[in-house]
Amino acid sequence: MQHGKPIFSLSASFQLVEDGIDHAEQMPDVPDPETLPTYGEQVGGLLGEMGGTPYQPRPIDVRYVTDPPWVRKENGEREARSQVWMKADGVLPDDKLLHVCMAAFASDLTLLDSVLVRHGVYWMLDKVSGASLDHAMWFHRPFRADEWLLYDCASPSASGARGLATGRFFSRDGRLVATVVQEGLLRVLD
Repeated sequence: MQHGKPIFSLSASFQLVEDGIDHAEQMPDVPDPETLPTYGEQVGGLLGEMGGTPYQPRPIDVRYVTDPPWVRKENGEREARSQVWMKADGVLPDDKLLHVCMAAFASDLTLLDSVLVRHGVYWMLDKVSGASLDHAMWFHRPFRADEWLLYDCASPSASGARGLATGRFFSRDGRLVATVVQEGLLRVLD
């Protein structure tokens, strides 16, 4: 509640693990996370403009496969896609719910970047105002959030100051472990 009005609601459903049909989309062919620069290395001199420092502790290690959204292109526009490897920065206990919660938290870090990158704008470098309107997540297979997960995000549409993004989490061995869909309010101000 905020100012006496609801601003957040959650609906969750659970199922016991059982046998059944099983298939999934294949993981995109991308470089290994260890071959990619860290967030601090990539953002380099922009951190002052973005309000941070390169050595600021981060709970999630993020390595961009595609160019980070703050990298500008000549015409400003790029494919509406963002791919990152991510994992918890440290070892987590063997609590399946904790790993699911960590992935749910991480799912919001770069998802809407796939909308913004298409238009050559970025949160902390341009006058962009945004908020999550809907965020849904489905967990398909067990995983560990302290092991590398590929987060493949794309934006099929943006209009009316709203952007839609979809994301797929793949384990390092190529298993599709979760799917995310988010609609965000995205205003680019003059």
